[in-house]
Amino acid sequence: MGDPLVIEIIGFSGSECGPFPCEPDRTCGLEECFPSGSFMKAVDALRRVLAGRYGNRVEVTLTLLDDGVPDRVKEIIERSHPPIPIVLVAGRVTPIGRISWTRIMKEVEAALAVRERG
Repeated sequence: MGDPLVIEIIGFSGSECGPFPCEPDRTCGLEECFPSGSFMKAVDALRRVLAGRYGNRVEVTLTLLDDGVPDRVKEIIERSHPPIPIVLVAGRVTPIGRISWTRIMKEVEAALAVRERG
């Protein structure tokens, strides 16, 4: 088995998990972080859900912008203008703009399918 598929979440530790308020229907698919809307709690919840579904095939990394924006993130922003939080799946910018299990899962499934076709 190869290296895990890396999902990188980029944002500010004190921010919300997305541009929309956390709502009781949890259309994002995450339960553990409701009703906080906390970026950090949502990342932790996402990490647990991904580990439960994909085990060690997927890894979640977190890049915080609190103390500055790394040059590689500046390049991503200049090139793609993604919304924050930025979600990268296997290094590719996704159009998600929030921490959403349902939407990230679709990106992960697509990336894993590409890997399997090799």
